[in-house]
Amino acid sequence: MSKFRFLTSGESHGKCLTAIIEGIPAGFEINIDLINAELKRRQSGYGRGERMQIECDTAEITSGVRFGKTLGSPVTVVIQNRDFENWQKIMSVLPEDFTEEKSFTRCRPGHADYAGSIKYNHKDLRNVLERSSARKTAIETAVGAVAKQILSKFNVKCSSKILQIGKAYENFELEIDKAKEIGDTLSGKFEVVFENLPVGLGSYVHWDRMLDGKIAQAVMSIPAVKAVEIGQNPLGFSGSEYHDEMFVENGKITRKTNNAGGIEGGMTNGEPLVVKAVMKPIPTMRKPLNTVDLADMKECQAHFERSDTCAVEACAVVAEARIACVLADEVLQKFGGDSFDEIFRRLGF
Repeated sequence: MSKFRFLTSGESHGKCLTAIIEGIPAGFEINIDLINAELKRRQSGYGRGERMQIECDTAEITSGVRFGKTLGSPVTVVIQNRDFENWQKIMSVLPEDFTEEKSFTRCRPGHADYAGSIKYNHKDLRNVLERSSARKTAIETAVGAVAKQILSKFNVKCSSKILQIGKAYENFELEIDKAKEIGDTLSGKFEVVFENLPVGLGSYVHWDRMLDGKIAQAVMSIPAVKAVEIGQNPLGFSGSEYHDEMFVENGKITRKTNNAGGIEGGMTNGEPLVVKAVMKPIPTMRKPLNTVDLADMKECQAHFERSDTCAVEACAVVAEARIACVLADEVLQKFGGDSFDEIFRRLGF
């Protein structure tokens, strides 16, 4: 059963984004400045669009904390959408405020528009756009920032880097500028690394408890992510070349390689956890794609709403957050207690 879990709510142009986090032991000091620093990282990165110039994401904790420390009860985090000021009537919860302004029926290829309209019987595709938007990753980043703070108490460190943008392995900004000039968008690949994880997080006894599966699901479900790897892709390697041999040094097991990416048999093995992911080009673009208008079933050009040219750097930050949540859950399941004092006494900290 999950120890650290959360739910989020909110729409892209709604009043706010909200998360309720459950499972944080009592007595943990949450640093709001560190949460806001992660939110700023998510908003930065070369190639971001106009929305990031409107929003200046800051988090507010509204429950579960008193005098800076957790109570053991659910923690609520809220991020206000500044752009809601321009969308109050359009995104109103009141039936009397109904308006067709900003509604649209032209599907955007690559988005959730078409499938979402069929699944939930929506005629106005804005009802799909507002929640399927990557805007919701802002509140997920805030939750991940809390998870990172928990992991830091166990000396776990996290970092990420960009491996590729479009077809380029360097000069990323030049590649992004070229795409922006013609109204196109770019894909990319990034790497996230967590170090100092204890051996034995996860399990081999059931498929749904294997850590690599949990991590893959967490990263794969980030909007626009289409591929996830853990460690070195084994394609083209023989077994003798790929598997990480074990040695003894000063009474401890060591390895000279980490092709497994820190996971063997669904569990951490003491080596750095290395996760790579590929983000597809953002499907909202000024260079329009052919599509269908669901109102009259006629061919047309896709609806355009402001967009990023490239958000791979931001995606890496979100991936850090998603993985941190998985790892915080695993750490608290393995070492958890009702308060952090209890956990640290047991571990001899």
